[in-house]
Amino acid sequence: MVDMKKILCAIDFSEVSPMVAGYAHSLAKAFGAEVILLYSAPSLNQYVSFHVPPNSIETFVGEIVSGAEQSMEAFISQYLPDVTVTGRVVSGYAAEEIVKCADEESVDMVIMGTHGRKGIDRILFGSVAEKVVKTANCPVLTLRPFCPVDFPGK
Repeated sequence: MVDMKKILCAIDFSEVSPMVAGYAHSLAKAFGAEVILLYSAPSLNQYVSFHVPPNSIETFVGEIVSGAEQSMEAFISQYLPDVTVTGRVVSGYAAEEIVKCADEESVDMVIMGTHGRKGIDRILFGSVAEKVVKTANCPVLTLRPFCPVDFPGK
C-alpha cells in the first residue's frame, strides 16, 4: 500500500479551489497525512519593460500576497478542518513554485485543479497543471472543474 504522509494542495482561490481542497481533505483523513496548502501569487516582473514603475508592481503584488494570506486561514478552517494544514503564500510563476515547494517539502502527492483552457486561451496562457505533471518528481492528481465532492461539515 502507498504510504502518503504529506500532500501539497495547490489552489488559486477560484471556484475550483474548494473542490480541490475537498479531495486533499479526504486523502489526508484516509492516510493520516498533513496538507500543505499553497497559493502562488503572480510576480508580474515581466511588466517592468512596459514602463510600469517597479515600485507599483511590487506594491500590487504585495497587496495580492497580503490578501491571499488573510484568505488562507478562512479557507483552511472552512475546507480543511480536522487535518494538519500549513498554509503557504508565495510569489512567482505558479507551475515552478508548485514543483519547487513539492521538492522542498518532499511531498508524496500534488493535488491541483485544471481550468480546461482550449484554443487560443491555452496557447496564450498555457497550462500550469500540464507543466506540473510534466516536471514534478511525485504523482500529481489533477481535477477538472465540477467534479463532485462532499465538503467536510456540510
